[in-house]
Amino acid sequence: MSSGRGWVAAALVGYVVGNLPSADLAARAAGGPDVSGEGTQNPGAMNASHVLGKKWGVAVSAVDIGKGAVAARVGQRFAGPAGANIAATAAVAGHCFPIGRRGGKGVATSIGQVAATFPSYLPIDIGVAVGTSALPFFKQRTRVATTVASATWVGCAALSWRRRFRNPGGVEPTAALPLAALASSVVIAIRFAAEVDKVDDYNRGVAA
Repeated sequence: MSSGRGWVAAALVGYVVGNLPSADLAARAAGGPDVSGEGTQNPGAMNASHVLGKKWGVAVSAVDIGKGAVAARVGQRFAGPAGANIAATAAVAGHCFPIGRRGGKGVATSIGQVAATFPSYLPIDIGVAVGTSALPFFKQRTRVATTVASATWVGCAALSWRRRFRNPGGVEPTAALPLAALASSVVIAIRFAAEVDKVDDYNRGVAA
């Protein structure tokens, strides 16, 4: 398969994988309410945990992480390292902007992307996110933590590419690695921005 066709195939497969409605499936399996209509109304792992219970939140998170990782591995078969990065980013886009329904924020799917394409960075990613979210003076800690972690992800991916660092268990650090990190980060930022009011409303309701 030529590079161009391989990239297109990787993008299509990644987007389809990202469309898997994990939170909706969990709600049906749990016999619970529609996650998109309760809590923060976001069909993701955190809201699933609030609405359905922690075990369902963990299950949704695991599936969403798997979407990013599986998409990367399939994309790699189509078009090598570039295909892995393209497919993983497409999975994040598919999760955030699926066809015919509301999407999630893409954080868990991006973790799967990191695990499959840039595993050496994964401990740093988790450490930065957890450390930032623990700071007490941010209004929306998850959003701030995700923004900081995204910027760190892009920077480390660019450094790995430019310095030709080894990436055991991942893909060859080409220019596609930081570009994919940047693209996924932008998609996630757009989704977070779209959910600001709903998250604020939910937090006010919890605090009341």
